[in-house]
Amino acid sequence: MTGAVQEWQLFARPVGRPVPGDFRLVERELPPPADGEVSVRNTYLSVDPYMRALMGTTESGDLAYGLGRPMTGGAVGEVVESRAAGLSPGDLVLSDLGWRTGAVAPAARFTALRRVEGVPDSAFLGVLGMPGLSAYAGLTEIAKLREGETVFVSGAAGAVGSLAGQIARLRGAKTVIGSAGSEEKVAYLTGELGFTAAFNYKTGEVRKLLAEAAPAGIDVYFDNVGGDHLEAAIDALTVDGRAALCGAISGYHATEPPPGPRNMIELVKKRLTLRGFEVGDHAGLQPRFADEMGGWLAEGKLTFRETVEDGIGSAVTAFLGLMDGRNTGKMVVRI
Repeated sequence: MTGAVQEWQLFARPVGRPVPGDFRLVERELPPPADGEVSVRNTYLSVDPYMRALMGTTESGDLAYGLGRPMTGGAVGEVVESRAAGLSPGDLVLSDLGWRTGAVAPAARFTALRRVEGVPDSAFLGVLGMPGLSAYAGLTEIAKLREGETVFVSGAAGAVGSLAGQIARLRGAKTVIGSAGSEEKVAYLTGELGFTAAFNYKTGEVRKLLAEAAPAGIDVYFDNVGGDHLEAAIDALTVDGRAALCGAISGYHATEPPPGPRNMIELVKKRLTLRGFEVGDHAGLQPRFADEMGGWLAEGKLTFRETVEDGIGSAVTAFLGLMDGRNTGKMVVRI
């Protein structure tokens, strides 16, 4: 996509919760593609919780998103012009060149996609993309879920959590429990998604709410939240229980290091395994993941929702809404 494009840049490092003034929407001209490059018009952009960490400094002091530079993130788009073998105009592609209306880059930055009948292209940013693979890898490879087990998923109405709960059910879990931040989302979990039980964590102490939902304890915890949810899960995990630590959104805006769970001795007493992971380390699961998830979708056994914002100008609003829990399922921006 040559000519003028719009892109979001990080203007200031957020302190605590990001505010609109931390970002700037700029317009610039793109050159025509050189040999080995393609020009792409983005059609959908992804906003995800991990992006908040990239807006600050890492523990080593390295900056993730550079100030005054376009931010990156998942994007689905169509090839407009190609000077590279293997990609032609009209091809659907996935890239990390989000937060912008278009891009010109080497062909290696793009992955060709094959459309799935009856499934929107945006699904490659959600159920068939990084969130789906995160849920799949966390349960199958990290937590080693077994049939007949009881699973607790925090942040269960979000992009990853909503899929993790369904995968657990489809993989033979006896009981699947979720937490969410509203009664509407709780009803979504136990209704449309088929969770056994769910609770609104804003209505009481998470430790007590989880104990009521799982009086016999849990075998597996899929963590998207951290904080009080992780502490409650440690209490509820049974002997040899496992936790897959995917995210910790409760602490993303903290200006001081959040306190760790106060019950870590339970890891020793109950021989627990808590293991963090990043989805990029599990790309080798992609073929198996695509086959299994695609089959469940085709058979109507798995469902998903999207919260869609329209226009490149709404990307920051969508991101801030995501951080506030305004989304149900995957939050995407339609260009």
